[in-house]
Amino acid sequence: MEQVSEPFTIDLRRLTVLRELQRRGSLARTAEALHLTPSAVSQQIAALARETGVPLTEKDGRGVRLTGQARVLLAHADAIAAQLERARSDLGAYGEGGRGSVTIGCLSSAILGLLPGVLRALADRLPQVRVDVVESEPPDLFTALDAGQVDVAVAVHFAAAPPHTDARYSRTELFTDVMDIAVPAGHRLAGRERVALRELAAEAWIVGDARSCVGAVARSVCATAGFTPDIRHAVNDWGALAALVEAGQGVALVPRLVRPAYASRRLALLRVEGDPPPSRHLFAAVRAGAEADAVLGVVLDQLRTNARAQTDFPNSRSRTSQASASASTRSRPRPEVDSGSKDLATGRPGEPSATSTSTPFSPS
Repeated sequence: MEQVSEPFTIDLRRLTVLRELQRRGSLARTAEALHLTPSAVSQQIAALARETGVPLTEKDGRGVRLTGQARVLLAHADAIAAQLERARSDLGAYGEGGRGSVTIGCLSSAILGLLPGVLRALADRLPQVRVDVVESEPPDLFTALDAGQVDVAVAVHFAAAPPHTDARYSRTELFTDVMDIAVPAGHRLAGRERVALRELAAEAWIVGDARSCVGAVARSVCATAGFTPDIRHAVNDWGALAALVEAGQGVALVPRLVRPAYASRRLALLRVEGDPPPSRHLFAAVRAGAEADAVLGVVLDQLRTNARAQTDFPNSRSRTSQASASASTRSRPRPEVDSGSKDLATGRPGEPSATSTSTPFSPS
């Protein structure tokens, strides 16, 4: 008689815990991210090991690390998660109702400089869909994306963000955001159009927390220029950073995406010498498989459209250009959310669709 093998079943929730352990690197950080205790995380991993019949972690000093079997399992977990997302998309399309709501998780600077135009356009294109925004950065942003707490993540490439090769996500490159130097209005270099970053090596600096995108990018840029900044103030809020520069408390690297918030401030924004100049790269991501969702396809398409408008930002024409682009978007007939929209979300990583690097910049 032919022997029938026992069914192979895995609790997908336990796979989520294992994926988070891979991202965070320790039981304590995994527990904090998932709002569990370290003991509960250990129990979930142990139960998954019993289900699969293989060891998933091994001792590494006072902590643990993933085994080779765990990494094999996670590669399959990525494919499983992507297929489940496709199933959700197909079920939504079958019911013709699509998603009733979409949540965009986004870094603060993009909420300030990119999302307002996107949200106005989506109100016309998807009038029956509620679009919510949550401020977040990696790694927490991608934990929320994995958990379904956000549907679209807008982030910057830096150490805490997932690599291009991460199969859990379908990525859409948006644009390159050039960074300038903000100095007080009375600063010795305020009258200059361009400045070499090393000329500011001896200055007091205002940067974000080292774990944040704001802080990580600024530290990296200064290190590339050959110095470690003398950090006097650590703030992640762009308005607070501007206020400290205006008060003469230091200098700061500022992405052009947030320049509208600085329009009323008594400070100077100077170009940084270099080819290319310091910059950061923005991208959008959805869970792999979710790019087939018609509504998410429209959201990603609108993000790309507004990202292209950043080519003319910022300069003396920026407000006029953006107003014209918004008016054009609002006057366009609203497209149907059909299968054609699905293809709009399939842009895989490549060259950013738009950059600010070639745009003339008139510092105020």
